[in-house]
Amino acid sequence: MTDKQVPQHIGYILDGNRRWAKQHGLPTYEGHLAGYNALKDVVEATADAGVKYISFYTWSTENWSRAETEVRGIMRLIRRLFKVDIKQLVRDDFKLVVLGGRDKLPDDINKMIDEAEEASKDGSRATLAMCFNYGGQQEIVRAAQRIAADGVDPDTVTAEVFEKYLDHPDIPPCDIVVRTSGEQRLSNFMLWRSAYSEFLFLDKLWPDMRPEDVDAILEEYNRRSRRFGG
Repeated sequence: MTDKQVPQHIGYILDGNRRWAKQHGLPTYEGHLAGYNALKDVVEATADAGVKYISFYTWSTENWSRAETEVRGIMRLIRRLFKVDIKQLVRDDFKLVVLGGRDKLPDDINKMIDEAEEASKDGSRATLAMCFNYGGQQEIVRAAQRIAADGVDPDTVTAEVFEKYLDHPDIPPCDIVVRTSGEQRLSNFMLWRSAYSEFLFLDKLWPDMRPEDVDAILEEYNRRSRRFGG
């Protein structure tokens, strides 16, 4: 990819885990586990391609309404990420940050998030922005609340000022948002950061994603003409 444009930030909407499990006659949890394993491979390939920011939608604020058994299974995977896989992420020089509300989260997971962010803060290979208990509208509301709490003069609030109050404002806008499973919507993902994103909707289910799919994503990105309204 040396002679081609590499996006600074790719956002992944991980869709299709449940359908994958159903297609394979497996419990829902097995679909999420397969998606979890696919995510690790895709993240590695994306970072290897030179992408410095990789965001992924793991759990939305709306997902709490799912069946209790599914919620428990997801939380089990989340705990595994923060307790076990974070060690490998640190060894691989990744920085992990978590975007999303902390209210509904169990105390132990909130503690694990803080510890994971602290342990990986010096990672320079790529920044992984995990969107967990996340909603794009809710992130914008949180930013507005922070601005109000700081007593900022409304007349001085510009887009540049506003984005400094987002969750982890160091995460830049998405250059391209990729969603699997054939669905063609954002589902409340990165609403502020996707204002000028390219969008790519893939028919395959997330657990079927492989490292070579990253090459195809980057090829497609290079076919796009980004004018930012100009």
